[in-house]
Amino acid sequence: MKDSYGRVIDYMRISITDRCNLRCRYCMPEGIKSIPMEQILTLEEITEICRIASELGITKFKVTGGEPLVRKGCMELIRMLKALPLTEQVTLTTNGILLTEYAEQLKGVGIDGVNVSLDTLCAEKFAAITGYDRLDDVRRGIRTAFELGLKVKINTVLQKDVNEEAWEEMLRIAQKAPIDVRFIEMMPIGHGSGKASVSNEELLEKIRGKYGEVTKETIAVHSHGNGPAVYYQIPGFLGSVGLISAVHGKFCDSCNRIRMTAEGFVKPCLCYDTGISVKEAVRNHRPEEVRRLLEQAIYGKPEAHCFEKKEEITEKREMSRIGG
Repeated sequence: MKDSYGRVIDYMRISITDRCNLRCRYCMPEGIKSIPMEQILTLEEITEICRIASELGITKFKVTGGEPLVRKGCMELIRMLKALPLTEQVTLTTNGILLTEYAEQLKGVGIDGVNVSLDTLCAEKFAAITGYDRLDDVRRGIRTAFELGLKVKINTVLQKDVNEEAWEEMLRIAQKAPIDVRFIEMMPIGHGSGKASVSNEELLEKIRGKYGEVTKETIAVHSHGNGPAVYYQIPGFLGSVGLISAVHGKFCDSCNRIRMTAEGFVKPCLCYDTGISVKEAVRNHRPEEVRRLLEQAIYGKPEAHCFEKKEEITEKREMSRIGG
């Protein structure tokens, strides 16, 4: 289905829980209250919404959280989503803490890719950012998933005066293995609104300063996924470098996604607090109403975000509640 600006919307990010086993300062610091479980969609409700969405042309799904692997039944949900007749792809974003435990099961249910959020390879900085000394668990999870043949990507957020020099160590992952490392500009949402991010323009100049001219990839050369990342190749690297420049490289004209929170609130754009809840409709077994609400959300997708104008951002919820 196309939105009112003619963009094809074929991708939905689904938060299946607001709970997480880390406490990253810009996402879910200590003290945030969890949503009562009765307010969160069941696995069957999520699947039914996705079934209807697939009939509208949304055939690619990203399972997120919170941390999705802490949700009981996450593997079963992925299996059900993969079994929908129109599904083309199901991927997962995780912090990697439980990846060693679940990697083999993820392969078994047919996951199409795993994105691991990892901001540093320094144990001390990892603990400062996430609240826990669990870096070894994440590294072990990445290694296990990769060795099992899963498609793995790394997502890194650089913050000034926190981990802004971590790009060099993170790039070594892409240098040594066919794993894409993507740098995501801090989105000014929730607790991230008060953090100083490193712009990808600045980062690209640093990369060029160290490695010389890098080659920008085109879609014709290689397709990496459904997101807005711009990919670059560095000579001698086995993986690619992706830049997701939400603030300094607006990509709204090609946006292909909507989001759904764990409570069933469908968000056409991350920047604004507007959206439509489909929970009541799906919970009361009204599929035609779910379809109508999804169509309304897609068609009502705004032309662009306003991350560059913080005073115009209306979304105030934490990223852990929206879905990363």
